[in-house]
Amino acid sequence: MSDTDLSVIHAAVAEYYDAALATHGPTPRGVDWRDARSHFLRHAQFLRLTRDDPDASVIDLGCGYGDFLTRLRNDGHRGHYLGLDVAPGMIAAARSLHGETDDCTWQLGAEPNSVADYAVASGIMNVRRGASAEVWQAYLDGIIDTLARCSRRGFGFNMLTLWSDPEKRRDDLHYADPVAMFAYCLQRWGRHVAVLQDYGLWEFTVLVRHASQTANPNPVAP
Repeated sequence: MSDTDLSVIHAAVAEYYDAALATHGPTPRGVDWRDARSHFLRHAQFLRLTRDDPDASVIDLGCGYGDFLTRLRNDGHRGHYLGLDVAPGMIAAARSLHGETDDCTWQLGAEPNSVADYAVASGIMNVRRGASAEVWQAYLDGIIDTLARCSRRGFGFNMLTLWSDPEKRRDDLHYADPVAMFAYCLQRWGRHVAVLQDYGLWEFTVLVRHASQTANPNPVAP
């Protein structure tokens, strides 16, 4: 993917989400989600990565106004959190709502300046904003590679599912095949992959745990 294509996508995405934030404020609608309930369900899938690891550090790629931080802390998470977003308005809103402390920092951009135990990305693989299918797929591959590269223990992301009603799909959104994504992640990062599509939304969540963090000296025989 060329730097020009990447810059065009980032600019279009930033414009789209800053406009949503200006219209709806720091709410689920402000990050283009339907309502608070769906937002809550979406966050809950990522807690499978962190719930038994409350002191782990987390990178939130495409953090919006930082609502996942609230969800983490309410779930008992204590580790360092880094939120990134390409939309300046989102980072400004996140800083205003949550502040910046030793255990909570914000960064404008798409490439983390550090590595964390876990990395997640919610909702940033959906809105194509006019990009061709080929360019968008290269963009998505880059996001997943970034999540894998900047995480030590595991990472997660969500996508709209191709297993949705065709007549309800929007031309400006990207829909992915969860089966194909499952196979892709298995081939690249090994067998510790989960695909979740049972939480009532027209999307799926992929969770990947790095093999070095899941080794079991006494595995159960099949």
